[in-house]
Amino acid sequence: MGKVLDMPYIIDQLVKLCNTPSPTGDTREIMQYLQEQFENLGLSCRMTNKGALIATLPGKDDERHRVLSGHVDTLGAMVSEIKSNGRLKFTNLGGYMMHSVEGEHVRISTACGRTYTGTVLTTKASTHVYGQEAHKLDRVPANMEIRIDEKVKNKEETKNLGISVGDFIYFDPRTEVTPSGFIKSRHLDDKASVAVMLGVAKYYRDNNLQPAATTHFFITNFEEVGHGASYGTPEKTTEFIAVDMGCVGAGLEGNEFSVSICAKDSGGPYDLGIRRRLVRLAEENNIPYAVDIFPFYGSDAGPALRAGNDIRTGLIGPGVDASHAHERTHQEALLATGRLLIAYLDTPEN
Repeated sequence: MGKVLDMPYIIDQLVKLCNTPSPTGDTREIMQYLQEQFENLGLSCRMTNKGALIATLPGKDDERHRVLSGHVDTLGAMVSEIKSNGRLKFTNLGGYMMHSVEGEHVRISTACGRTYTGTVLTTKASTHVYGQEAHKLDRVPANMEIRIDEKVKNKEETKNLGISVGDFIYFDPRTEVTPSGFIKSRHLDDKASVAVMLGVAKYYRDNNLQPAATTHFFITNFEEVGHGASYGTPEKTTEFIAVDMGCVGAGLEGNEFSVSICAKDSGGPYDLGIRRRLVRLAEENNIPYAVDIFPFYGSDAGPALRAGNDIRTGLIGPGVDASHAHERTHQEALLATGRLLIAYLDTPEN
């Protein structure tokens, strides 16, 4: 087999990951799936007590280890109140704007194992009933509710379904791969990067190769609430690369067809030596890239540093449009990210 990334495999994994619900706090199913996938590729795996996954790929240098981190916890919601009309109030998991989920189909997962469907609506959703009030209503949590697809008209009937406060709510990802190579879906942050990481692990397995240093694929499950990599960085780690989505929008260089290299986010600058090495590797290998600053952004590198780890950090990832809304990227960005990761892993530490 030639030394190329298996893009059909990466796309297939991305679709499967996007369609596996995993809001922050409810990630056991997807973590079990990922453990199976990494073990099928020959990597040894272990799970941390808080539910993160560490899959290890032995390298030529076993004294100075590297980490590639990605997260599979996503935005979601949780039942916060059963209303007198039988509908649900909800609290958000992760940061998103209410108008970005208005009209979205959801599933409610109950503690007793039942699942119900519903729709996110405003409390004055019908223009035929409320006229201009419907247009002017602020899209804030107090004005949002979930209409359940069951015959309920009061709080007691909804409770009798087994629905209760604290139940998780999954947004329909509506994942689609277009003939033109786009992938549009919720939760590309950060499942796009994790699918690429699986593809990178498969590249080394298929070609019977070793990276320059022992590498850990660190899949975290609480990144969206800020403490994903606060525990679990392997002891010998010297370099930690967060593989997370690149922002696309006004004032930024990145796009949906390249890999983003972050110079600074809300937590401060990333390691200058690592950033310059990543830029050099992208240029030497003709990999499309952009360097950007993300002012309203944090990655798993932040909690890993705040936990006291003596590591140098970087951040790269595929450019993703409309982050924390209905997101989109392109296969070219996934390929660019995978190629840069391989170039980085093949290069000994300076």
